[in-house]
Amino acid sequence: QVQLVESGGGLVQPGESLRLSCAASRSFDNFIDMGWYRQAPGKQRELVASFAHGTSRKYADSVKGRFTISVDNAKNTMYLQMDSLKPEDTAVYYCNADTYSAYYWGQGTQVTVSS
Repeated sequence: QVQLVESGGGLVQPGESLRLSCAASRSFDNFIDMGWYRQAPGKQRELVASFAHGTSRKYADSVKGRFTISVDNAKNTMYLQMDSLKPEDTAVYYCNADTYSAYYWGQGTQVTVSS
């Protein structure tokens, strides 16, 4: 069983930055692809950023140029650096990692952007 644990959420003002972390119970080398999703109140969960081994990063149009996804394999941790945050970025953020046979999700971390 794989465990994913997010951290780093919080309340920030517009224009500020946050870095989310997703600690995995095994190396991300074990997964086909991985990424960050978010779900705002009353809305469907949406993809924010993702990548698969050997491919380039993908970002939602709404976060391109502001968010960066990365992985530190030595720490089994995936990150989402979020800069120039906007109120519309407010949501619960989830990390995800997939193998050929299973999809794994973290419990989510709340990000609130408000003045």
